[in-house]
Amino acid sequence: MQRSTRRIATGLTALATSLLLALSLSPTPANAATHNPVVFVHGLSSSASSWDDWADYFEADGYSSGELDAWSYDWAQSNATTAQQLATEIKNVLARTGASKVDLVVHSMGTLSARYYLKNLGGTSYVDDFVSTAGVNHGTSTASWCAWLYTSCAEMNTGSSFLTSLNSGDETPGSVSYASYWSNCDDALTPDTTAILSGATNVEVGCVSHTDMNNDQGVYEQVRDFIG
Repeated sequence: MQRSTRRIATGLTALATSLLLALSLSPTPANAATHNPVVFVHGLSSSASSWDDWADYFEADGYSSGELDAWSYDWAQSNATTAQQLATEIKNVLARTGASKVDLVVHSMGTLSARYYLKNLGGTSYVDDFVSTAGVNHGTSTASWCAWLYTSCAEMNTGSSFLTSLNSGDETPGSVSYASYWSNCDDALTPDTTAILSGATNVEVGCVSHTDMNNDQGVYEQVRDFIG
């Protein structure tokens, strides 16, 4: 009887040891993000570094660096091509963070590739909040200076076929929450109101220059509160 009891105890100990070993060898799942990761999309003639100030502000407000993704792309290429690259970038962010959705925060021409992704590439399934800052949502006549040089610039020129297609039907598709922040003295956007999106929360922030729209702290605080 004692030997039988000892055998059972020994067996249980071996089983427990095996389970602990298996758990220790199992891959650790990705930690779910505390916040929705924020994916930043820059505009024409820019790069990921244009978001440095806002990334610092987000970290100061409790976001981890792993929840902030500013990436660079070839801004001269078609915004449709950039949208495809954005789709891959967002999938990678979701896989890395364990989150189910991201928040998209974009500046200037970045709104075109981001909105193309949402409208045409199934992006509404992976985005919770979309924020446009100084977005060229309906084109700008100032793009005429570079339209003959770059495909991307031609696409944001007022009346382009790209914009006509992008803005046909619902400008704010899906269950995404949309916001657009725009300035009444933005020299790069003609007219200023091109930034307004039908169906979005549209906010005039006062006189902030085009290049300052995505590093201004006051605009940041409004964006933070919107996606928070």
